Amino acid sequence: MIQIDVNSGPLIAWLMEQGLHGAQQQDLLQGYCQRLCDAGVPLWRFHVAQRAFHPKFGGIGFNWTRADGLSHQHYEYRESPREEWLRSPFFHILDKELDEFREKLEDGAPEEFPLLPELRERGATDYFAKGVRFSPPEAGPNDPVHPQEGMLVSWATDRPGGFSNRDLDLIRTTLPHLGLALKSSSNRQMASDLLQVYLGRDAGRRVLSGEIQRGSSQQIDAVICLFDLKGFTQLAERLPGTELIEMLNGYFGLAVETIQAHGGNILKFMGDGMLTMFNLGSIEEDAHAALAAANELCGKIRAYNTEREEQGLPTAGFTLALHAGTILYGNIGAENRLDFTVIGQAVNQTARIAGMHRSVGQNIIMSEVVKSAARGTNHDLVSLGRYMLRGVAEPMELYTIYRGNCGCDS
Repeated sequence: MIQIDVNSGPLIAWLMEQGLHGAQQQDLLQGYCQRLCDAGVPLWRFHVAQRAFHPKFGGIGFNWTRADGLSHQHYEYRESPREEWLRSPFFHILDKELDEFREKLEDGAPEEFPLLPELRERGATDYFAKGVRFSPPEAGPNDPVHPQEGMLVSWATDRPGGFSNRDLDLIRTTLPHLGLALKSSSNRQMASDLLQVYLGRDAGRRVLSGEIQRGSSQQIDAVICLFDLKGFTQLAERLPGTELIEMLNGYFGLAVETIQAHGGNILKFMGDGMLTMFNLGSIEEDAHAALAAANELCGKIRAYNTEREEQGLPTAGFTLALHAGTILYGNIGAENRLDFTVIGQAVNQTARIAGMHRSVGQNIIMSEVVKSAARGTNHDLVSLGRYMLRGVAEPMELYTIYRGNCGCDS
């Protein structure tokens, strides 16, 4: 029978307050560990692992030690489980459907769990672990290889004799409250991660902060960028679906990484192309960032194509159109299906500029507006002449980056 410790009341109240206020995971866990120590628990090491809803990471772990404080790590998705996981106490808890697991370490540690001899060598005398599910019991048993939503937690001490019954009672009593507070914090972090992955970094933040009303938008000045792959339609007709997706992801990965590194926002993917924008504070900053991204992307894709050719894999070229102007940025769509995107004359004109690549024989084309905003740039911007664009009343002078600088193939 658990004896309710007088110290559990203040800790439970603090955990509930943190959960209601949506405290960051790091702050919550650092405070929890410190308060356990203040309550007399001889905590030496604390670890918690949770499932993560992220396209790259399958889970996240937080580790606290008395000497170093809190740190965290991400666990990447793997086709097969890591040997380290399969031989861990956490996997054992899930696999055997245990309520908790404890191992006194002063007289030795079982070799079947490599973590425990390691902790013993570092001075640990006692190890205690429990799991907390965030899903209802009817969801079925946990798959130890792919756990359901919840958390796995361990505590270790270096005190001679290990944890006392009073220590473990305090841990058990407050654990559900820690779980509830951590679930609150984790859910908001998951929402933030997923919104930024699917909507883009800026749009995801705006939606999570409450910009969700249909028609709500703001007028901004930005550089619009349209990226597109060349020859992809022909490749799609002869490549198997899995190879086509892998190829598309490779080029998109380079483009997204480069554009985001220069402050750009990815607005949407459209088949084998994508719509992005630069909105850094002034149209001059936007233009310089867009040109830097375009120039860098030339070199990256050229190197990537060389790698693919050496492996006997098909390659694709790309086109990039840049234009600048005033646009509307916000929620557009139906009441039950919205898109956070951009509309306006500048967006339409960027699409018209993108349609000129074949006529002018250049991969990168920009409008005179971008060229003027980028005054003082180190890039050689060369005029391609003045052209009438479909749906545009006045002729527009177009420019490109001199390919001797950017290394692009025309």
